[in-house]
Amino acid sequence: MIQSSELILNPDGSVYHLNLKPEHIAHDIIFVGDQNRVEKITQFFDSIEFSTQKREFKTQTGIYKGKRMTIMSTGIGPDNIDIVMNELDALVNIDLNTRKPKENLTSLNIIRIGTSGSLQADIPVDSFVMSKFGLGLDNMLRSYLIDEISDKNIEDAFIKHTDWDAKKGRPYAIACSEKLEKIIESDQMHKGITATAGGFYGPQGRVLRLNIQDENLNSKMDNFKVDGTRITNLEMETAAIYGLGKLLGHHCLSLNAIIANRASGTFSADPYKAVDALIAYTLDKLANN
Repeated sequence: MIQSSELILNPDGSVYHLNLKPEHIAHDIIFVGDQNRVEKITQFFDSIEFSTQKREFKTQTGIYKGKRMTIMSTGIGPDNIDIVMNELDALVNIDLNTRKPKENLTSLNIIRIGTSGSLQADIPVDSFVMSKFGLGLDNMLRSYLIDEISDKNIEDAFIKHTDWDAKKGRPYAIACSEKLEKIIESDQMHKGITATAGGFYGPQGRVLRLNIQDENLNSKMDNFKVDGTRITNLEMETAAIYGLGKLLGHHCLSLNAIIANRASGTFSADPYKAVDALIAYTLDKLANN
């Protein structure tokens, strides 16, 4: 039995941070970072059956074109993803009454729709990126046993190419769900490796008043390539979602609307339009599968 200090439940029996019970979520789940984006998606639903929010975690479940879906905000960063993925898994794969894992496990479909900055000059603002791999620079997933799910070839090549400082911890590389890739992919999407940083400023090479450990890291990532696959963009969630998804047995895919291009120094004139287009595309693909 899982102790109450390890799996914390609210007085009403819902999981601690997400404020959800098993019946509140669908099999198909879309992650967004911004809580205000949840209702921008569910406004297109035929109906909404459930809504709740605790801290930055806002959840709405309803019907879109006949299919039940859940939209959830995760907030920012790998630490939040650790909370969201573990508590979602607990909802479907742990009996919350007996506090024991179920014999028959459920695999969720989880798609992240986010915004990101491109590292490549030829991936312009307002384009879409599908993450074939998540490359974690944050070290969060190393708290788990990941050797069987990580891509050592990508990790070793990246460490060598960037002269990675071992004091920062070993980067980890995790592949996306091939099942969801086939459902969502289109000729409009760029594909590649999405690097996941543990912060927005120094970890992504931004300098305000503090010097950073490797001021050339972004330029090194720009020209990194392994087996013909390059790093397309840099954000703060994808690798953590992929890693915990693989470990827990869920299908995960990350999609990004590119709103900034770090190589050219440009920013989208209308970032909301690009995000809305990616949302509409993803909803329709899920509804038809």
